[in-house]
Amino acid sequence: MADLIDRPQTDRRPGELGPRELARWSWRQLTSMRTALVLLLLLALAAVPGSVIPQEGVDALAVSQWKADHPGLTPVYERLGLFSVYDSAWFSAIYLLLMVSLIGCIIPRTFHYVRAIRALPPLAPRNLSRLPDHASYSTDLSVDEVLDRARVVLGSRRYRLRLGQQGAVSAEKGYLREVGNLVFHLSVIVVLVGFGIGSVFGYQGGVIVVVDGPPFSNTAASYDDLDPGSGFGADDLDPFSFTVDDFDITWLTKGSGAGTAREFKAALSYREGVDGEEKTYDLRVNHPLTIGDTDLFLIGHGYAPIITVKDGEGSVVSSGPVVFLPQDPSFLSFGVVKAPSARPTAIGLEGVLYPTFARAEGDDPDVPTPVTVFPALGNPLISMNVWSGDLGLDDGVPRSVYLLDTSKATPVQEGGKQLRLDLSLGETQQLPDGLGSVSFDGVQPWVRIQVSQSPGKEYALAGVVLALIGLIGSLFLRPRRVWVRARRRKGDDGDGDGDDEGGTMVEVALLDRSGGADLTEVLDVIVAELQEVPTSQLSKERK
Repeated sequence: MADLIDRPQTDRRPGELGPRELARWSWRQLTSMRTALVLLLLLALAAVPGSVIPQEGVDALAVSQWKADHPGLTPVYERLGLFSVYDSAWFSAIYLLLMVSLIGCIIPRTFHYVRAIRALPPLAPRNLSRLPDHASYSTDLSVDEVLDRARVVLGSRRYRLRLGQQGAVSAEKGYLREVGNLVFHLSVIVVLVGFGIGSVFGYQGGVIVVVDGPPFSNTAASYDDLDPGSGFGADDLDPFSFTVDDFDITWLTKGSGAGTAREFKAALSYREGVDGEEKTYDLRVNHPLTIGDTDLFLIGHGYAPIITVKDGEGSVVSSGPVVFLPQDPSFLSFGVVKAPSARPTAIGLEGVLYPTFARAEGDDPDVPTPVTVFPALGNPLISMNVWSGDLGLDDGVPRSVYLLDTSKATPVQEGGKQLRLDLSLGETQQLPDGLGSVSFDGVQPWVRIQVSQSPGKEYALAGVVLALIGLIGSLFLRPRRVWVRARRRKGDDGDGDGDDEGGTMVEVALLDRSGGADLTEVLDVIVAELQEVPTSQLSKERK
């Protein structure tokens, strides 16, 4: 009664967890293998939008085009961070929780595997005949002789032995299976750490370079889009420059695959540092160029028509190749030309390039509808609308060079309809009202090159290789246990005392810890070696 009176009173109800118990329960739930697998699945699902939706750090041009095509969904996607999935808070939360879960799950298991690797085989069970694979035989050898032979036979087959048992020998092999489990679990952490190092200390950027155009210098200002890690600075960029001298595409022209590119090759001339020797390299898909710690990948291509715009005073206000962005597999490409310095008013052009122009069936001869029938340059034609006036370039708001703001501009009209220029290669057309002229002088290919540094890729690759090695070991190595017990049998020679020696009874049993293995042949071989008789003869006797 005194104990009940002195016991401290608490308001906690039975089964209610306190802060300490709740924290311990939460930690156990987070570090369970089930939670780690769920988080790994969530991480894989979270990476799906990054593969389906254009990413700002990979292709800012595709992001801009996607936003222009889906103005209703754009605010929602921006709020959810779907244009930069791998930098979003929710993706980072899943990644960090997975890291904590794996570390808390794997470290205790690591000690468990280490203990299992060093453990001795267990003692022999009391009744070996209850095991699924067992055999017994009689011999005239003594118990010690049988056990000595068992140690020699099992030791020669690379079993680990447990010595010191009375009347029995325990043996086990397949400890490398536990090593495989240990290596596999640790490799998962190595892979995640490798990706983490790359995302923090690496960067990824993209740039469009026109063939025979100005060289690209590896500075932050030269990129069309740049996505550096939080630990990466501008001083970490490798000093180099390169130009694209030529770009060659091999197209399929026959069969069901006609119009499909079979091979891409961009001929580069590059120079490391300021005074480095100029070198050449044929950049192809999946064959990157490595300069220092930086990798260059060929990831896209398109066309840049050479367009010359003259204003009403005859001055050239825009000239040179203009990058047009492909819109579909036929390489129907969209682009804009801006001439804000034109006089008497600014001129803007927006339209499409048809690499191989053809008239659509049923066309009105006076108003043809152009289509492209092949992605290669065969009969190029540009079809563009013309705008004049305020192009929105003087309000201080940054705008994409691939989009034209026509909200305040005036469409140029001719004959009561908005003027549409349909220019074939080499043609020039005068604009009405003395605005000037537009010429289509040629087409230059362009290539999109991804430039990146991934300092943790070696760790990630090592982790993947270790994971495969560990997985192979855990799947194909079979841990097996063998027990051999010997005891003297009592015989009866007719004197009634019942204590006469009647030979030695030997019991042998095997256990496959991985399950599902047929150990009959293995058991036959071990018993045959213990009896020193051919295995074939033993099998006949067993039958």
